[in-house]
Amino acid sequence: MILRNYNKEDGDLICSWIQDEAELYRWSADRFNKYPLTGDDINESYIPQIASGKFFALMAEDDGKTVGHFIIRYPKEDDDTSVRFGFIILNPEYRGKGYGKKMLLQGIEYVKNNLTASRVDLGVFANNEKAKYCYQAAGFREYQRRNCEMPVGTWECIDMEIMIR
Repeated sequence: MILRNYNKEDGDLICSWIQDEAELYRWSADRFNKYPLTGDDINESYIPQIASGKFFALMAEDDGKTVGHFIIRYPKEDDDTSVRFGFIILNPEYRGKGYGKKMLLQGIEYVKNNLTASRVDLGVFANNEKAKYCYQAAGFREYQRRNCEMPVGTWECIDMEIMIR
């Protein structure tokens, strides 16, 4: 598996992987609040953030097939010791086959090799058991729980982290 930079054409592909409104919110929390989402919606959000140098949108490819996507961002402007993974999604054809874990491990290597952070965290909703299991398999451990007000109700969010240095 390799990681490559996101490009404008990837937005439509990612949107095709989001199969219903609940999946949109499990993937994006309340960041988009629009279903169905379009590639243009993603691009309008991503392009200025990528230009900031504090946001990295990546695509995972395996044997020439695009299998997944996630972003890495610095959650605090003045802190380069911690990054957050987000918008983690796999092509439905590749779910449940170990690609998510492999993609996250590649992401951790990306952080080690290209950024100065010593900690990576992410959030997962408690109603997304398969994703939580994947994150645990990649080495992430729970450090807190909180309630998040979503357009579709209140969901419990589990924050997870891994120390990498």
